Amino acid sequence: MSDDVDRLLRRGGGEPRIKDADLYETVEEVFDTSTVLTVVSLIRKRVLKRISGVISAGKEARVYLGYAPDGRALAVKIYLTSSAEFRKGILKYIVGDPRFHGVKTGDTRALIYAWTRKEYRNLVRMREAGVKVPEPVAFLNNVLVMEFLGEEGKRYSLLVEAYKELEKEELENIYKLVLEELEKIVCKARLVHGDLSEFNIVVKPDLDIAIIDVSQAVDYSHPNAKEFLERDVRNINRFFKNEAKINVLSDEEVLEGLFKCLERRREGSS
Repeated sequence: MSDDVDRLLRRGGGEPRIKDADLYETVEEVFDTSTVLTVVSLIRKRVLKRISGVISAGKEARVYLGYAPDGRALAVKIYLTSSAEFRKGILKYIVGDPRFHGVKTGDTRALIYAWTRKEYRNLVRMREAGVKVPEPVAFLNNVLVMEFLGEEGKRYSLLVEAYKELEKEELENIYKLVLEELEKIVCKARLVHGDLSEFNIVVKPDLDIAIIDVSQAVDYSHPNAKEFLERDVRNINRFFKNEAKINVLSDEEVLEGLFKCLERRREGSS
């Protein structure tokens, strides 16, 4: 694939069109021809200058460390466009969301592009509601560019990685912060994360948190929103009770508080 990258960046076998020698420090199978062209387009738009190593890798996407022209570190999330299993898994989050009416669910590539756009729009909506998520920068096709949560090229730890090193009081405070973010997601952004767990909560060095991986988040009007919300609450409480070993509110108490919050906002807007 490195030959494909080189060919796409050259004009007729001559000098590279983009002369940054560090443009690609790491090139993997994720960079099919279409994705290379997408990345090159983002470079030409001056969203990116170069891409470096992998931050994280999953079945559906790879996240790379990238850099803006001004040197700012960025996270570059690239969704794989050839995963039929992924297509099956995301349909339940697309179908029924009024924001994505008319998406061609039988076209895997079109669906992945819609999924990328969905994550960008969810990030924007959550940021506007004050939710602590990475700042969205840009998206194109299957590539999403956002704020890098880390320092000196190293990402911050996930909650699942950090919790064993934390004191009980620190974990209790993080639990409180997670519930605060959950309330902002539901009551202010009117979204449901849909996959909230210890694997997509970032713990910063100052013990503040951020929520990541919001691609599957659905509008609260989605027919399965309540089911997804109940699952989010169960996942969070399970982790803090069974793994972090702290006292938690019951699932019912958390959900009751969220429903009351939604009701107050409905009354306030009527």
